Amino acid sequence: MTSFLTRRLSRVALVGSAAVAAMMLSACGNGLASGGGEKSDDGPIVLGMLTPLSGSSSAIGPYMKNAAQLAVDEINAKGGVDGRKLELKVEDEACDAKSATAGANKLVTAGVKVSVGGYCSGATLPTLPIFEKAGVPMLIPAANSNELVAQHKKNVFLINGTGAQQSDAALKFMKKVGATKVALMDDNTSYSKDIADTTAKLLTGSPALAGRESVTAGESDYSANVHAILKGQPDFIYWTGYYQEGGLIIRQLRQAGYHGKIMVADGSVDQKLVDIAGPEAAEGVFATMTQTPETIEGAEKWIADYKSKFGADPGPYSTQAYDAVRVAAEAVDKAGSTDGDAVIKALEGIDGFQLFSGPLKFTPEHTLSSGGFQILTVENGKIVLKDTLQ
Repeated sequence: MTSFLTRRLSRVALVGSAAVAAMMLSACGNGLASGGGEKSDDGPIVLGMLTPLSGSSSAIGPYMKNAAQLAVDEINAKGGVDGRKLELKVEDEACDAKSATAGANKLVTAGVKVSVGGYCSGATLPTLPIFEKAGVPMLIPAANSNELVAQHKKNVFLINGTGAQQSDAALKFMKKVGATKVALMDDNTSYSKDIADTTAKLLTGSPALAGRESVTAGESDYSANVHAILKGQPDFIYWTGYYQEGGLIIRQLRQAGYHGKIMVADGSVDQKLVDIAGPEAAEGVFATMTQTPETIEGAEKWIADYKSKFGADPGPYSTQAYDAVRVAAEAVDKAGSTDGDAVIKALEGIDGFQLFSGPLKFTPEHTLSSGGFQILTVENGKIVLKDTLQ
């Protein structure tokens, strides 16, 4: 495990300030222009972020907002992009389609040139046509439902692994630990149902699908769902929703006498999952997840920089949000313009730009060529790396 992470980090090198500095050294000579090729003014290049600052996933919002601001500040300290400063504007998506739509319209009105947000897929989906109509490229750091890819929007790029890639990783681990009967539980949102649907299609042999349950998000008692799913006598249960409901379901599964393996998808990866479930019930629970700051060997300086600036540790999706800003700045620089079509073309041409997850090159579908999912686990009340799946 350590040797893999060491090899990966050797490619990424110093991802924090040093990576930004390297990026900025290459960011010279390209004058920025607005649409039509005319020279733009010297005002800031505005980036927009939608992230949950309220609602059941509000713990994630500050991680993403702060990390994006850290990247903006580092780039600006090096002179900005071709002498222009970056500016970050943030709106609350609240993991709610109505809130996200209102926020996206506010960002468009504010003149954002690139969107670097998007956490809940169900909230992100209705913002796609808004940003598309405004000619705003989207670099989505967290939301990863296959429905986002299926829209085939030329302005949409994912820098998190897709739901299909997550399902593949989940199946790989299920087989690795000898699961024979897998039950799936989702919350019927785009993100959660997408992963459950995709995983269900993979469970055709061994392990086999032992049952499915969809719960209603926001409730406090899932005992009926728990008892229904246990009728299939699963030895492995995969929850594909968010941490608020996930914590309750884990606790209620254990209270119902279930002693088999439990795994959650990336929307549940936060310390609050453990807090809600209780350390005893959560102990040994697995998770499919892309990199988090604490699972990246060599990220100590970046973590220290974040903590020094914001007075708190970074959390899930902070590194992805940080990288979204860096990729946006790189694309604007390479495009020599803030024109949406020019930036999209520059994004499609990126080859080898270093992220926390490794060198970036988008597929023709504007997704990562490798999802980068690994397995985390709860150990002594903390979420830690279990298996890189390499």
